[in-house]
Amino acid sequence: EVGKIGEEIAKKFLVKQSYKIIEQNYKTKYAEIDLVAQKEKGLVFVEVRTKVGNSFGTPEETINKSKMRKLRGNAMAYVAIKKWNGLFRIDAICIVLKPDYSVERLNHYENILS
Repeated sequence: EVGKIGEEIAKKFLVKQSYKIIEQNYKTKYAEIDLVAQKEKGLVFVEVRTKVGNSFGTPEETINKSKMRKLRGNAMAYVAIKKWNGLFRIDAICIVLKPDYSVERLNHYENILS
């Protein structure tokens, strides 16, 4: 449930930043892409990490090398399936919620695999 809330918050945030949401929860053979968006002429794959409070670490700490490999595999599978020839990048949106599920903080990290 927390993950779905985070994805909706991230989606609204991106739309306000002039991103066009193309897909949500797109499944590949590797895993699931939370959000696929378009910004100008490029695709943006967005990994959304959401936690309630910081008691058990930050959402940023959950993006490890294994997760990064999956993100890269997902992006490569998507561009191959869709025959996308343009630019693309992978972003992360990390959200910390208060106990009432309102946003305590939201950080958008662009191009996390550069």
